[in-house]
Amino acid sequence: MDRKPTRTLTPEERDLFRREAADAAPLSGSQRRRPEPATPSTRPLSREADEAAVIASLLDQDPEDVETGEEFMFRRPGIQLATLRRLRRGQYRCDAELDLHGQFVNTARHALAVFLAEARERDHRCVRIIHGKGLRSGNRGPVLRQKVAGWLRQRNEVLAYCSARRVDGGTGAVYVLLKRA
Repeated sequence: MDRKPTRTLTPEERDLFRREAADAAPLSGSQRRRPEPATPSTRPLSREADEAAVIASLLDQDPEDVETGEEFMFRRPGIQLATLRRLRRGQYRCDAELDLHGQFVNTARHALAVFLAEARERDHRCVRIIHGKGLRSGNRGPVLRQKVAGWLRQRNEVLAYCSARRVDGGTGAVYVLLKRA
């Protein structure tokens, strides 16, 4: 056990201590109590502490930071794996973004179709689509997440897509690589 170096008292401090403790009388041997050895508890304290720490960390997290589900990855035949890897690393600049949070399926499908058509007209190469993680979907799970993946596979202008980096939405968003116009 490391001990901190002790500080020596100045003569003034020693005199002050002696004056203050002058009336003190030492306890006689019969008045002293020896501490009883503590009996170890049968409660699993370390496990309880671990569980409390986990619960506290979950309560401190923003629900949007919790990753749910697997990452998406798709590339059409002929698209190199290196291209998908660069997309996944966020090395393409996202020219536009669509946020589908909280939309109904039909509304989201229409919005996605319009968004992709406009992106193609503007010759955007990479876009980001935020579909959410489905944390408020209850037992149904992430509805839009699955739908968006299926819709993107059906679109000819989509060359590849993958889950975004954590800073850009993680599994709640996808980067989409589009054909040049």
